[in-house]
Amino acid sequence: MGGAKSRPRALSTVVAATVATLLLGCSAPVGSIEPSGKDVPEASGWRAEEVVRGLEHPWAIAWLPDGDALITERPGRLRLLAADGTLVPQPIGGLPAICGSCGQGGLLDVSLHPDFAQNRLVYFTFAQGDEERNRTALGRGRLNADKTRLTDTAVIFHNADWKSGGQHFGSRLVWLPDGTLLMSIGDGGNPPVSFAGDNIRKQAQNKGTHFGSLVRLTDTGKAAPDHPFVDDPDAKPELYSYGHRNIQGIVRHPDSGRVYANEHGSRGGDELNLIQAGNNYGWPEVTYSNEYWGPPISDVAQRPDVTDPLVVWTPSKAPSGLTVYTGERFPDWQGDLFSGALKFREIRWLDLENGKIVDERKLPIGERVRDLRMGPDGELYVLTDAANGALLRIVPQPATAN
Repeated sequence: MGGAKSRPRALSTVVAATVATLLLGCSAPVGSIEPSGKDVPEASGWRAEEVVRGLEHPWAIAWLPDGDALITERPGRLRLLAADGTLVPQPIGGLPAICGSCGQGGLLDVSLHPDFAQNRLVYFTFAQGDEERNRTALGRGRLNADKTRLTDTAVIFHNADWKSGGQHFGSRLVWLPDGTLLMSIGDGGNPPVSFAGDNIRKQAQNKGTHFGSLVRLTDTGKAAPDHPFVDDPDAKPELYSYGHRNIQGIVRHPDSGRVYANEHGSRGGDELNLIQAGNNYGWPEVTYSNEYWGPPISDVAQRPDVTDPLVVWTPSKAPSGLTVYTGERFPDWQGDLFSGALKFREIRWLDLENGKIVDERKLPIGERVRDLRMGPDGELYVLTDAANGALLRIVPQPATAN
């Protein structure tokens, strides 16, 4: 990877398909995307060092201009981490009511306004409601001078429809150069969760809902004026792309400007996608995923009107945070994608060349990886998802003397 582009692929097409079939216990839809499974080579020359531990199911981190950081905890707390690595005991106040008991929901992503240094605006996604009736929402507040409270807090956007259960909230955020904000919203859950008398996941193909989509918003939470479905009166004006299951990692590449997202499949069929305005990503009509109880969800893995994924992970790695490495200490990593894996308890290094993934390696962490971000110091940081979760920093492993 990096400078070594002649390395063979981790698995051949035939072997990968065979392994996927054996691990799933049933046949998967056949398509031209080579599945990437569990057995990829391990990256070398790195180690993880602990910055802080004692976070309860941390979900996201955002650094402030002075080197302090905001960290969300899924039960509903926003924490301040000082630049010296000290976790401030008292959570930051001023959040709205959050359903911290909504399964996969709670307080989720956090992001600073591009002009935070002037306006001190903090954006955060969360589960609004309760276990029986909830939805993904976007809040905004102004961080006060001593960083103890958000003021002027308001919910500026939410899914137009309520759902039940505690699954598939989406919730990742990424800013675009024009000052608009992309936000992911999950498909709402697995069968038997229903909506309008049918499986809720089918709403990912309904442009009249926000389920299973990316939305594009102004910084006040309104629909961006030049949305791609402006000529479709039945489409939600906030819609940017659709046909997603549950995006939990998204990043804009600083060099190309391309937006990449990784999302959960069901049993197999996790995806890395290049996001383009107005495109359909297929879920659940076009997918490599199987039902959790066995059979393929669809017998169609590719369709002309559906954008193919760049990578399909089978068996599922349970993708989480996604970032682009921009640091100096690992020259071979520069410009490549790094994708978290909750199930595999590792990071995947995805060698990106000319918009294609040409190789893949793993960095075993030994804990569920929830978020990946580049820090202001040029280091790669990792949040682990546990009741006693940690923030880790990836640094070079010194060579050992012979």
